[in-house]
Amino acid sequence: MKLELSREFIFDQNAPTPSCHASTVLPLRDGSIGAAWFGGTNESCDDVDIWFARRVNGQWSEPARISADRALPHWNPVLFQKNEETVVLFFKLGKQIANWKTYFVESNDCGLSWSAPRELVPGDETGGRGPVKNKALRLSSGRVLAPASTEQDHDWRCFVDYSDDGLQTWQRTAFIERPTRYRKIVGMIQPSLWESAPGTVHMLVRTDCGYIFRADSADFGTTWTKAYKTNLFNNNSGLDLARTADGRLFLVCNPVRKNWGERTPLTVLCSDDNGAVWRTAAVLEDTPGEYSYPAIVAHGGKLLITYTWNRKRICFVTIPVTD
Repeated sequence: MKLELSREFIFDQNAPTPSCHASTVLPLRDGSIGAAWFGGTNESCDDVDIWFARRVNGQWSEPARISADRALPHWNPVLFQKNEETVVLFFKLGKQIANWKTYFVESNDCGLSWSAPRELVPGDETGGRGPVKNKALRLSSGRVLAPASTEQDHDWRCFVDYSDDGLQTWQRTAFIERPTRYRKIVGMIQPSLWESAPGTVHMLVRTDCGYIFRADSADFGTTWTKAYKTNLFNNNSGLDLARTADGRLFLVCNPVRKNWGERTPLTVLCSDDNGAVWRTAAVLEDTPGEYSYPAIVAHGGKLLITYTWNRKRICFVTIPVTD
C-alpha cells in the first residue's frame, strides 16, 4: 500500500525565525487548520517563542507569536480541542529541559486571538505536566489523557496526566515501568496514545535503545503495563500516530535503528491489527537532512501531518485515506 500525498510549506521565503522545530496540527471548527511550532535563533535560545498559523482556503496566514516570557526559551507546543468552542495550546517554558514548566493559552475564535498564558499546574517542580510533545487524547468516557515525560537527573521517564473535569485539574499516573536492555534501564520519553476499545489504551514511546517501546492500559489510562519492545526501529527522535475511524493506525517516524541516528527517512507506517504488524504506507522524505518531530491527526478522510524540515521550515502534508 502506497498512499498519495500533497506537501507544502507553512512558510517559505518569509520565515519568521532562523530556526524552527516541533510542530503540532489541529483541524478547527471553522474549517481551517491550525499549526504551531517553536522558533527563534536556535533551539534553547532565549528568543525562542511559540508561533501559530492558520490554513484558510488553501493558504497559510502569517505566523503569529505567542510568548509567556520573552527572556526564556519555549518548547514543544501541543494543540487540543478542549470543547466545541475552545482550543487549547500547551507548551513548555524553561532554560533547561529538566526544569520545564507547562503553560497554556486558549482561543475561542479558532486561533485568531489567544488568552494570556497560564501555568498548567501552578507551582509544579517535577519537570513539566500535561502533554510533552504529542496531542492529548479524549477517551470514550470523556476523560482526557495527556502523554507526558520528564528528563530530570538525566533520566527519561514517561507517565500520563489525566483530567476528568474538562482540563480544570490534572492527576498524574505513576511512571511507566521500564525494562532493562543490555544491562541499562531504557530511557523513554514523548509517548503517543490511542484507544482501541472503551477503556483500553495504548502508547508508543521514543527510546534511547534503537527501538520504539509500547505499554498498555485496561482502565482508561489510570494504570499501565511495564513497557516492552516492539519491532519498530527508533533513532531517538520524536514520533506520533493517529487512529482512523475504521481502526487503522498510522504512525509517522524515522525508522532508523541507531540511537541518535540520522533523522531521515521520515515514513508513514500503517497497522490493521492494533499495532502488531506494520507496513510502509508513504515516505515523506528520504534525502539527506533532518526531517523529524512529526504530528499527525486523522480528519475528514485524510491524514494531516506536520514535521520539521531541516530546522528551517515546517512542512504540511495531507494524505487521503478511506475510513
